[in-house]
Amino acid sequence: MLTLPAYHAPDFSREPLASAPDARLAAVERDGVAPEGFHSTSMYPEYVRVGGRWLLARRSRMDASVVVAPGPAGELELRVVENRNLRCGDLVVLGRSEDGSEGVYVHAHGFDDPGAPEGADKFAFRQGRSRETAFASDYDRLYDLLRHEREHGRVVWVMGPAFAFDADARHAMQLMVEGGYVDGVMAGNALATHDLEAATLHTALGQDIYTQRAQPGGHYNHLDVINRVRRAGSIEAFVREEGIEDGIVASCVRRGVPMVLAGSIRDDGPLPDVIGDAYEAQGAMRAMLEGATTVICLATMLHTIATGNMTPSYAVTDDGTVRPVYFYAVDVSEFVVNKLRDRGSLSAVPIIANVQDFITIVARGLGLA
Repeated sequence: MLTLPAYHAPDFSREPLASAPDARLAAVERDGVAPEGFHSTSMYPEYVRVGGRWLLARRSRMDASVVVAPGPAGELELRVVENRNLRCGDLVVLGRSEDGSEGVYVHAHGFDDPGAPEGADKFAFRQGRSRETAFASDYDRLYDLLRHEREHGRVVWVMGPAFAFDADARHAMQLMVEGGYVDGVMAGNALATHDLEAATLHTALGQDIYTQRAQPGGHYNHLDVINRVRRAGSIEAFVREEGIEDGIVASCVRRGVPMVLAGSIRDDGPLPDVIGDAYEAQGAMRAMLEGATTVICLATMLHTIATGNMTPSYAVTDDGTVRPVYFYAVDVSEFVVNKLRDRGSLSAVPIIANVQDFITIVARGLGLA
């Protein structure tokens, strides 16, 4: 069984943190504009000294400001807010130092094992992540992690449309949803469109999802499906009216798994549930990521990078425990998976693989297929 690494909080009784000052605060004077010298957050746990106490933000993300505000019970708490969402009167933390000297401490090594021996070798072959890397142990750890998260965590999948182009991949992802390993899906218009096209016409972009043969007039198929979904009014209404039982989208609808579909400038249609406003979509993605403990990004470079910027390396559970957030980036491109490799601590695991192969391997490893 998986054992999560213990979190080691900073020792605030020792210098220089013991004598650190309270953080400086400044009020927002104009909506969407942070005060000069605002502190910008990272993906790590960050503590701010307020009223003589060190506070930790329960939810965080990169590149945002920290607002000090009363919590539900009246006690002060930290809220991590995108600068565009700041409002007049918000009290924003100032300071560009991260060592506690300005009342802000960034704790980058909270999940490190203090008793682990340092490696003796300064040089070793194949330390990067490439097509030559062996990923067998990564798969084994992922199986253990997903089994643990099904009972104790929340797994969000960030998916490109490649899943919808292959019959086995669609089926494997459907099994993952039905097996309880999916708590949220973030994607674009294309994944949902072509998955529904596959469910109703057995094609994706007009090609048979098993043989890959182009069908006569197949270039109309996805457009016809979009039109039919728009006529139904929503994806859920379409799935229920058509009695669709196979595929990723239908399994999410049946199990009540939420989906955030963020649109792009190139979208056909789009489907009625697709969020066309980029900042509204970002807000919906951020909301879905709150409480996520494992995030798996597959074959979608822009969604992967965006999600990485919104996902902290830690989560605070309901009982106050600080635990790591695991982040996987899976793609055939080495550039994409290594783009987020330096996110820090335990959170980023790059796997170079065809995602259609990846998901079928994972489903088999979990005993679903």
